Amino acid sequence: MALSKSQPVYTVDEYLSLERASAERHEYLDGQIYAMAGESGEHADITVNLVFILVSQLKGKECRARSKDTKVRSGPDPKPRQGTSGLYSYPDLVVFCGEPQYHDEFADVILNPTVIIEVLSPATEAFDRGDKFRRYQVWNQSLSDYLLVSQDRPQIEHYARQSTGSWSYDRAEGTEAIVVISSIECMLRLVDVYDRISYSRTDPQAF
Repeated sequence: MALSKSQPVYTVDEYLSLERASAERHEYLDGQIYAMAGESGEHADITVNLVFILVSQLKGKECRARSKDTKVRSGPDPKPRQGTSGLYSYPDLVVFCGEPQYHDEFADVILNPTVIIEVLSPATEAFDRGDKFRRYQVWNQSLSDYLLVSQDRPQIEHYARQSTGSWSYDRAEGTEAIVVISSIECMLRLVDVYDRISYSRTDPQAF
């Protein structure tokens, strides 16, 4: 999630004001502002591959994908000038369907994500798997699918919300595997997700 943690406690309004004037990206968690970690070449390539794959499949549909600079709010509607609760995050890729619902008139914080995809990094993996996902589940009721994409091996973990409110889990491994995202009628072929990614440093028998 972050490389450094600020000491002061910021309100949501203060965070958004600072963030909108900043050249760097920061996430917000319950009053604290965290600098976003840099990304590796593999992380960048996988993210671009995912954008291309999904955008091409979503053409003509009611859903659309956004990447990198779109924040998602996972928390209560903050009280003006004093609210400090909630998570404001930058998913690697977010898909929403229908008209976007925004936090405010700046239209840069989405409230109704349908699919969120995170490309895992050593600095963010624990948070992506833990508290971040928990908050997505609790506060983003529109969220139907959460995908964790490894960058050190061809593997995608797929959590899907069921009609009962519980979440199913599936793991796709190897470049021959396919992940189907039924909520948006899309599929991810891992051979395409990991196009141009080399795993020569890993055990070839693992894939």
